[in-house]
Amino acid sequence: MASLMENLVDVLDQECGMYEKLLGLSSKKTTIIVSGDLLKLAEITDEEQCVIGNIQSLEKKRMTAMKDIANVLNKDVDSLKLTDLITVLEKRPEDQKNLALQRDRLVSVADNVRRVNGQNQELLLSSLEMVQFEMNIIQASKSAPQTANYSRALDTTGECLGYTSGGFDAKQ
Repeated sequence: MASLMENLVDVLDQECGMYEKLLGLSSKKTTIIVSGDLLKLAEITDEEQCVIGNIQSLEKKRMTAMKDIANVLNKDVDSLKLTDLITVLEKRPEDQKNLALQRDRLVSVADNVRRVNGQNQELLLSSLEMVQFEMNIIQASKSAPQTANYSRALDTTGECLGYTSGGFDAKQ
């Protein structure tokens, strides 16, 4: 059981390290989004994907460790949580302390990653809204309002106010 706990604490420590790396990348991403540098944004996103892949493999290791511990404790692996393990380890205060520290660290870092990613999402949405607004202005400037002139077929002629199809008006 001791080696299983050490393995779990080690995996949690590695997972926290990866989340801290992800937090650093997400923080860099915020300044890059504000500056509008798309090339650097693509590079950071690629790095993030690499870190996320590492987190996923560590998560699989953590689930395997939890499954092994659940088998030893004769508990259901789906309902076993880290907080449950911490209470089970009351007779082993050193393991209990290590596990509690890693759990608290992981929760804190994951919350910070979630917060920074939420900020980045808001910045990206604002940028998209600004681009959409600018596109609407450009489209509106190219089309003038149509007149209410009707043709013999009883539909509008499609003529625009203040817009000529080009050429030089030579009438004097």
